[in-house]
Amino acid sequence: MQTALMWAAFGCGFTFLMTTIGAASVFLFQKRNSRLLQRIFMGFAAGVMIAASVWSLLIPAIERAEESGQVGWIPAAGGFVLGVVFLLVLHQLIPHMHPEEDTPEGLPSKWDRPTLLFTAVTLHNIPEGMSVGLLFAIAFQGEGDPVMFGMATALALGIGIQNIPEGAAVSLPLMQEGMKPIKAFGMGALSGLAEPVFGVLVVLFASVITPYMPWMLAFSAGAMMYVVVEELIPEAHLGEHSNAGTLGVMAGFLVMMILDVALG
Repeated sequence: MQTALMWAAFGCGFTFLMTTIGAASVFLFQKRNSRLLQRIFMGFAAGVMIAASVWSLLIPAIERAEESGQVGWIPAAGGFVLGVVFLLVLHQLIPHMHPEEDTPEGLPSKWDRPTLLFTAVTLHNIPEGMSVGLLFAIAFQGEGDPVMFGMATALALGIGIQNIPEGAAVSLPLMQEGMKPIKAFGMGALSGLAEPVFGVLVVLFASVITPYMPWMLAFSAGAMMYVVVEELIPEAHLGEHSNAGTLGVMAGFLVMMILDVALG
């Protein structure tokens, strides 16, 4: 437990650090039109999350289910659906707004636009933190599983890499809304805090959820794919330069696939 907790904290701490580095982009692009960069960033994040959902989460969910004598696709499909429903409910309840939109989603609130923009991306980081924590928890069950440790490390690296553009995708729109760069940077960095929080929580409850690990892995995959389809890909293709967003998706998918196969 302690080793898994340490590695989960380290892995999610790394992803949080990468979000902070991405948020610092406000100091580099203060006087430039960053909409093209935002599309590329969101596309890259989408590609990473698609590849991670398949190689790091769904395939291990099927394999672990079959190892325990279950029909592999049942927990994979069931957990996937539950993850989609979980994010769908959160989006219906929690007030948030996307950068290119004018109408808030979720329950009515009096939150200002920057807060709603911040909340939207913070929601993305919940399944990401859960995914990293889950894989490290599995990696250190029993005598340890070096293959799962490699996959957990690959996922932490992949999520960390995509958190650089994701941190920028938070801070840059906030600055465009009139927020001072230093405050936009702080909000962008803070949006990544959900990852270490949920990553550590998953490890703390690992002993309780161990029988349901295939379901939990697929749950994280479903939640991540909901974010990809509902938000990241549409935002990567708004307006002109849609090819840039598409290439961002391809690049993110390729990077995460290579990491997972090389380290898993």
